Amino acid sequence: MKSILLIGLGRFGRHIAIKLNELNHQVMAVDKDESRVDAVLPYVTSAQIGDGTNGEFLASLGVRNYDVCIVAIGDNFQSSLETTSLLKELGARLVVSRATRDVHAKFLLRNGADEIVYPEKQIAEWTAIRYSADHVFDYIELDKTHAIFELSIPEGWDGMTIGQLDIRKKYSVNIMAIRENGVMNLSIGPDTMMHKENTMFVLGSTRDIQKCFHI
Repeated sequence: MKSILLIGLGRFGRHIAIKLNELNHQVMAVDKDESRVDAVLPYVTSAQIGDGTNGEFLASLGVRNYDVCIVAIGDNFQSSLETTSLLKELGARLVVSRATRDVHAKFLLRNGADEIVYPEKQIAEWTAIRYSADHVFDYIELDKTHAIFELSIPEGWDGMTIGQLDIRKKYSVNIMAIRENGVMNLSIGPDTMMHKENTMFVLGSTRDIQKCFHI
């Protein structure tokens, strides 16, 4: 369990609060809009109405005591930048800030953000990859060059074992798991049989996966 300070309770911040609640983390939620604060009360440990650009207000929250401070402000870049900078000045351990544009990300990183989340860009990339190929069901980017894909199993692989296919040697791609009837099988090995009605999770460099599966 982590203690998290969440500043900015628009749609993005509200979704973060809901998910953190599902994961049983302790969350202090902050926004200057009373209606937004009221909307997340069922999902957070505590909440306050306040302005993240106010240094005295931020200091009163004891930002040093939180494991993570998330700045989810997306509708006012100046406020996001000032809040990010103040959090770092006040000794926040880890500041994660939302960016909506590349130039915003650069300024946030220069002014105190330890990490950047870029929801619009990230979901755009996921959507482009997911829906530009019929055999791609999911996609998780691990870094700039590596990813995990959930893919349909090619018809030509039906009835063959992972050992027979040997795509690790041929393409440097690892088959991590098989999903069958909605159930994930992580206990796979060279003798695991492939069936075209299932899907598989593969790990490797994005370029190698695209080459192997013609994405």
